[in-house]
Amino acid sequence: MKNTTLLAASLAVGATGAYAGGMDRSGMSISPLFEDGTYVELSFGSVSPDVSGTMPMFGGSGDMTPSYTQLSGAYKRDLSDQISMALIIDQPYGADIDYPDGTGYALAGSNASVNTTAITALLRYKFNENFSVYGGVRNLTSHGEVELPAVGPYGYTMETSTENDWGYVVGAAYEIPDIALRASLTYNSEIDIDFTATEDFSAGAGGAVDTDMPVTMPKSVNFDFQTGIAADTLLMFSARWAEWTETVINPKNYWGAVKDNLVDHDNDTISYSLGVGRRFNEKWSGSLSVGYEKSYGGFAGNLSPRDGYKSITAGLKYNVTEQTAISGGVSYVWVGDANTKISGLETSFEDNTAVGFGLKLSHTF
Repeated sequence: MKNTTLLAASLAVGATGAYAGGMDRSGMSISPLFEDGTYVELSFGSVSPDVSGTMPMFGGSGDMTPSYTQLSGAYKRDLSDQISMALIIDQPYGADIDYPDGTGYALAGSNASVNTTAITALLRYKFNENFSVYGGVRNLTSHGEVELPAVGPYGYTMETSTENDWGYVVGAAYEIPDIALRASLTYNSEIDIDFTATEDFSAGAGGAVDTDMPVTMPKSVNFDFQTGIAADTLLMFSARWAEWTETVINPKNYWGAVKDNLVDHDNDTISYSLGVGRRFNEKWSGSLSVGYEKSYGGFAGNLSPRDGYKSITAGLKYNVTEQTAISGGVSYVWVGDANTKISGLETSFEDNTAVGFGLKLSHTF
């Protein structure tokens, strides 16, 4: 019964994660830690956004969000009756921006990417069948690059070093197994990264300079709740808060030229999801969930022209055997309208969407 929750949680990430606050993508789920026995899973997601804006007198930006994929995996096992462990691999943060050439838009030809991979190692201690605590460490590998043809006389490029840094995770859970109730609260620490940024205003003519660029990835809190509400029917709710106002990307020479941060955030964010899971028979189960993140107004960044979202996710799970299952689903996202500003001129990004699908293979030994 409780495994129905994993379906909605993993499939919702694929599309809605692309438009959660800041650069959130995976949602940092620790749900494999609560599986029975020895358990493994592999997940694949693909997201196809369609985001464009219009600037008066200068036309449209064109679709500036290329498609991308998400991969994740997990391994969990019991070490004793009271202690269990889990290893989770995911891509918690990311960005992919590519403004098309030839549109006449002020940022035509600009592109940026942020790539991360996290390995999280967790231990859980059960006091009894109701109360447990858990914690562990997270290792984050990060890299980013940006190209802005309209900055400076020859354009601007920046590429960071690939860095490997550490954070930690702590949490607690309360369960009533008879009614499939579980409530968990998880704190993810901030992670400080000391990048070396290679900045170049010379169009590759030997003018690249290495500068120090510290960046803090945000601390966050996840609340996850589920409970049975009828035979073979599960209600699910989750909320995630992330302190994105602490994340600023500010290359030293870029700041000297334009007197502004490359990336910053005006608001911390809270993302919500509410869903229902239903087991139809011994082979099939399904889920339907909706997601929401508030729009805050003001101006968004040109490398993230969005403000909140609404989403709906539907999924199916098929138990191939008692031990092996395949899950699949699709998400549709209404991307929140946003305004950006370039040299005092505003661009309106409206009526944008994203579609994502996910597949997961899981096995219990």
